[in-house]
Formats: sequence, C-alpha cells, structure tokens
Amino acid sequence: MLITGAAGEIGGVSRTMVDMLLEQGHPVRAFVRQDDERAHSLRQAGAEVFVGDLLTIADVTAALKGVRRIYFSMSLSPYYTDAVSLMAAAARAQGDIEVFVNISEYEQSFMTFDNMTAPEEERRARLGGIVANWSPQQRAHWVAERVLEWSGVPTVNIQAAFFVENPIMTWLALSTLADGELRLPFGDHRLAPIAGYDVAELCAKILADPAPHISKSYALTGPELKDMHGIAEDFAAVLGRPVTYVPEDIETWNETYVDTHMSAYPHIAEHLKTLTRIIGRGGYGGITDELETLLGRPPKTVRWALENHPRIRKLATGL
Repeated sequence: MLITGAAGEIGGVSRTMVDMLLEQGHPVRAFVRQDDERAHSLRQAGAEVFVGDLLTIADVTAALKGVRRIYFSMSLSPYYTDAVSLMAAAARAQGDIEVFVNISEYEQSFMTFDNMTAPEEERRARLGGIVANWSPQQRAHWVAERVLEWSGVPTVNIQAAFFVENPIMTWLALSTLADGELRLPFGDHRLAPIAGYDVAELCAKILADPAPHISKSYALTGPELKDMHGIAEDFAAVLGRPVTYVPEDIETWNETYVDTHMSAYPHIAEHLKTLTRIIGRGGYGGITDELETLLGRPPKTVRWALENHPRIRKLATGL
C-alpha cells in the first residue's frame, strides 16, 4: 500500500493509518517529501519510506511500483490538483491498481455542478451570504474528484467534515485559551467536527478490504452537532479550567489570526478565511451517520479528540 502525506499532515491521519495498517500486518510504503526525523520514525515503525516529490511524475511512478492500493493526501497547496492528476495518471498507466482512497472534503458533498454554476446570488445564499465562490483549495478538491472519475482508476472519496484538529481550533485559537476564552468567528452556528483518528481507521479499513467501497463517496461528520459554547465546554473539561466562548466578527478574526500568521502562505490563508466565512454564516452545518455505519462503532467525540491532541495536552499539563 502506498500512503502519501505520511510524515504529518493536519490531524496526523496518514501516520495514524500507517501504524494501524502495520499492526494488522499489511506492507506499507510511505511517500514523504523529506528524509527527516519523521521519516526515520516511519522506518522504525516498519514502513518502507520513499522520498520524492508528488509533483514529479518520475517519482510518483517509481513510488507506485509493486503497489496495488493507494491512499492520497497532501497538505493545502496551489498545486493540489496537479499532484492528484499525476498520481491518477501513474495509477492508470500501471493498470493494476485496486483502490485509490482519496481524502477529500465534506463541502464536496454539496459542491454539485448545479450549485457551482448557479447564478451568483444563489451561490452566495447557499454559502451563507458573504462569499459567492468556494476557496481555491475547495475548488481543487472538486477538480481532483472529477479527474479521478475520468481516469477510470477505482476510487473512494472520503469527504470528511471540519476536523477537530483543524488549525483554526487547535492552533490559531489557542493563544486566548490561556485567558479562559475561546475566540472564534462562528456565531451560534453548530458543527459536527470529526476526529482524525476515525478518518484514519476508516481509510485503513477500506485499504484492507476495498471491494465494497469502490466508486463511492462518503460524506462524513462527527457524532455531535454542537455550537462553540458546547465546544468551549469540551476545552474546559480537557484543560481543567473554565473556558468561555467569545464570538468574534468574521473579518476581524481573519485579520487578527489568519492574516497575521499565514501571510507567507496566501493559498492556505485564503482557504481558511473562506472556511470561516462559510461556517460563520451557517453555510456548513449538518450531520450524517455514515461514519458510525462504516466503522461499526460510535465515532470519537470532540472531547476525546481534544484530549488526544498533542498541542491541547501540552496546554493542559504545561509540559
């Protein structure tokens, strides 16, 4: 099995999945960008490590040799569609791929062709009223799903909701938690964030037995639909001290947190700002039970995911 993004994308889904597959006795090849301490850790765990560039077709083709099952993940990038297309081209050329598990986004479940081509006022209303178009990263995922469909490679799209481990909640919002405040621009709108661990377990399950899942797209959320007041209660329980949700103006929050910390990464910044605008105006809510059905157990809660997040644990213990 070839796992990309294994050295540490948001939420650590790829690395968690590598460990799960290795524990089950499956051979794993991890495609990483740099041969660093994270690559060394993968080797120690028992994975074969391939160091290369997802944007170089020679590297991608070499990484696929002897592989039958692929999990594709890549950090937010303006070249995301290029990377998916190259992997799909290499997989199609090889001709014997059994499954391509594509980590996508929950938004793709409602980014239909009709919604994307509707008049501007309809698109704006669908997305909460502030924006009329999805972010470049969201658009890249939409194109990637089409490319995989056209390629003929047997694909499963994992359309995962807002991760508990998303940097909006576990990095950008952390600075105010020391003062007992969770400052986010989401008003009173409710979300059902998903734990990265659950996505990893599901993807490992599909890779181990892909046949029942081929050509399916799974729109996945966490088990709890709650507003930020409820999530502040989860932070409080994990940190062992009171935390109050303080709603912020969307654009003020984006300027204070996203523009300040992501100025060197305009593609990522634009995606995060679009996401806050959609969530903050109620264009992202909803909950599904697909994850519990697929896993055969209740999904992990927001509180569980926070308890098991390294940054949150460090904040809670002070270590």
